[in-house]
Amino acid sequence: MAAMRNLPGAGGIIGYFARHRTVANILLVVMIIAGLAAASRIRAQYFPDVVVAEVAVSVKWEGAGAEDVDRAVVQVLEPALLAVEGVADASSVATEGSARITLEFEPGADLMQAAEDVQAAVDSVSNLPADAEPPEVRRNQWRDQVTDVVITGPVGVDQLARFADEFVLRLFQAGITRTSIRGLADPQTVIEVPSVALIRHDVTLREIAEALRIAVQSTPAGQVGDGSARVRTGTERRSVADLAGVVLRSQPDGTKLTVGDIATIRVESANRGRASYVGENPAMTVRVDRSAEGDAIRMQRVVADVAAEMQPSLPPGVTVDLVRARAEQITDRLALLLDNGLTGLAMVVVLLFLFLNARTALWVAAGIPVSMLAAVAAMYAVGLTINMISLFALIIMLGIVVDDAIVVGEHADFRGRSLGEDPLTAAEQGALRMAQPVVASTLTTIIAFFGLVAIGGRFGDLIADIPFTVIAVLLASLIECFFILPNHMAHAIAKAREERWYDWPSRQVNRGMAWFQDRVIRPVMRLVIRARYPVLAGALALLASQAALYIRGDVTFRFFNAPEQSSVTGNFSMLPGAVRADSLAMMQELQRAAEAVAVRF
Repeated sequence: MAAMRNLPGAGGIIGYFARHRTVANILLVVMIIAGLAAASRIRAQYFPDVVVAEVAVSVKWEGAGAEDVDRAVVQVLEPALLAVEGVADASSVATEGSARITLEFEPGADLMQAAEDVQAAVDSVSNLPADAEPPEVRRNQWRDQVTDVVITGPVGVDQLARFADEFVLRLFQAGITRTSIRGLADPQTVIEVPSVALIRHDVTLREIAEALRIAVQSTPAGQVGDGSARVRTGTERRSVADLAGVVLRSQPDGTKLTVGDIATIRVESANRGRASYVGENPAMTVRVDRSAEGDAIRMQRVVADVAAEMQPSLPPGVTVDLVRARAEQITDRLALLLDNGLTGLAMVVVLLFLFLNARTALWVAAGIPVSMLAAVAAMYAVGLTINMISLFALIIMLGIVVDDAIVVGEHADFRGRSLGEDPLTAAEQGALRMAQPVVASTLTTIIAFFGLVAIGGRFGDLIADIPFTVIAVLLASLIECFFILPNHMAHAIAKAREERWYDWPSRQVNRGMAWFQDRVIRPVMRLVIRARYPVLAGALALLASQAALYIRGDVTFRFFNAPEQSSVTGNFSMLPGAVRADSLAMMQELQRAAEAVAVRF
């Protein structure tokens, strides 16, 4: 800092900015414009993207109970999978007819290599049940739900399915590609062969399956002309009559044994086994997810617009509604944090105008939005987002970021008012005199927050936005404090020598502070110095009492309180012997009760 004072121009770079009004204002405008441009482009989301590296292994074993699946599949596969390098955690679920083992890998693991290692471990297991299907290894894709769209109305399920397909197509045209339709089962053809018929005709299920496979498949046979048309041979058989006519065997008497002679064939519609209703009408859900680069708020706005455009073309009674909208939770919580932040900013500005003269308070307060905007620009440049964590960091910086400007501005005002220096010299020397302590205090704060980067794992990834946001704000504050504020303080000091009516509150507060200093602070400090040992003992006793509260467990640690939930989920199970109609009646009663409670609240 001493070398800075010896630079030409009475203060080096700080003096240059203090005396060159155009350069200081250009820097101010650049910081504001960059922040505003970034604020309109930076993505908003609930929490930072914490992508969990997971690989799932699923095994189907038709007809097996949950206990058998656990004993013969899960307990056989788990030891081999847990030995895979990089596995941090594993969870297994055994249900009737299937098993699923989910492996979570350490942060930063190569998911493609992890999937290959898992596949190799699965292939090394040779004692799985003979009638179980081969294990399927799949990498779990990271998804973050934006909203669900419910399509319901007094129409058939097939028509609802067409509406859902049309809605998904419209979303795709609008740029939303991660969608999934729920509440619809594809139509399927079921062929049932009684055991008596298999024995009577000496036919196995494998022979029937092979005959059907040959009958229903078609084979590519090349292309025509320039390749725009392709030829396939064979005939696809899909109807009940076609499948019933598939020949299994030619008899010695010239007759033929067909599938229809020994089996019962029926087509189950898309409405089979469905349990998605809104009131008495069937319903279908389209889930919309975002990728790691998506903006949940913008995506929900697009979904709502597409739903509004599609609604007039639907039959009477059919509705398209957004439910479980995650973006609304994000917007509400961001609005809450922004309201709290603006309230804090208003309180800071009021206190500044009470303790400083109006012009000094104005330029000191101006450093808050300028530093915040510059920090938002830096966050956008490095790929951070506006979320609960980064907004929390911005809000806690409201009080810290103004400290540097208060110290520099007040000292410059003191030099001009009490020492009689000319405005430019007072502003320049005030900044130079405070440069060393301000930079030192800023660096200590940066070092303290930068230590959070050392926290690894998923929790470390979650809170990584805090240190980077804090550092961006502090560096922007230093730039505003020493390169922009001194120039404006020079003009403020020149005008502040004349008493103005709007400085009356600060003059009264300063008089009160002087009285408080002489009548209260000085006597108390004399007493503290004289009774320093009892005061020290009292401080240690107070510290010990507070430490005891934490050690005893009266004060617990919790990073986040559970937020209030905006939805209620109800489950019910039926006793043995209940039929489907009983389940539907119970579901409708649960929905009626929910609607009655909603009306009451």
